Amino acid sequence: MGLFEDLSAFLETRLEEFLRNNPHLELQALEENLREQEEEAVRLLADLRLREKKLQDEILATAQEIQRWHVRIEKAKNAQRWDLVKPAEEREAALLRQGNQLWGQMDLIKQRIQQTLELQKQIQQRKQEVRTKVAEAEAARAASYRSESSWQTSGWNQSYTPGFSNPSDPLEQSFRRWEMEAELEELKRQMNR
Repeated sequence: MGLFEDLSAFLETRLEEFLRNNPHLELQALEENLREQEEEAVRLLADLRLREKKLQDEILATAQEIQRWHVRIEKAKNAQRWDLVKPAEEREAALLRQGNQLWGQMDLIKQRIQQTLELQKQIQQRKQEVRTKVAEAEAARAASYRSESSWQTSGWNQSYTPGFSNPSDPLEQSFRRWEMEAELEELKRQMNR
C-alpha cells in the first residue's frame, strides 16, 4: 500500500505544480468544483423541501387527530363516561406532544432551507467571480498567443541554433504549455481509474 500512497502523493504534487504553472486551468478546476457544489446544494434543497412537505402533512394529520380526540373527550364528559375521559385526555396530550415535536422539526427544516438558499447564493456569487477571472485569464492567454504568433512572420529571417533550448523562445513555450496540458490530462485519466 505504501507504493500506491507514494505514487498518489507524487501525482498530487505534480498536479498542484502543474496548476500553479497554469493558473487558467486551476480556475477552470475551481469553476467545476463550484458547479458541483451548486448541484449538491440544489439536490439538498429539493430533499429539504420534500421533507418540509412531509412534515406539513404529518402536522396537519396530527392536528386533525387532536381535534377528533378533543371532540371525543367532550362527548365522554357530556355522557358522564368518566372511564373514557381520562384515557382520551392522555391520548390528546400525547398527540399534542407529537405535534410540538413535529413543529420543532419543521422549524429546523425551514432553517436548513434558509441556510441552503444562502449557501447557494454564495456559490453563485463565487462562480461569477471565478468566471470573471477565467475570462481575464483567457484574455491574457489570447494576448500572449497574439504576441507569440508575431514571431512567425519574422521567423524566416531569424537564424536557429540546433541543440540550444532558449526558455524565452515562444515556440518552446507553446510546446511546453501543450505538453503540460497533455500531462495533466493523462494525470486526470490515471486518477479517475
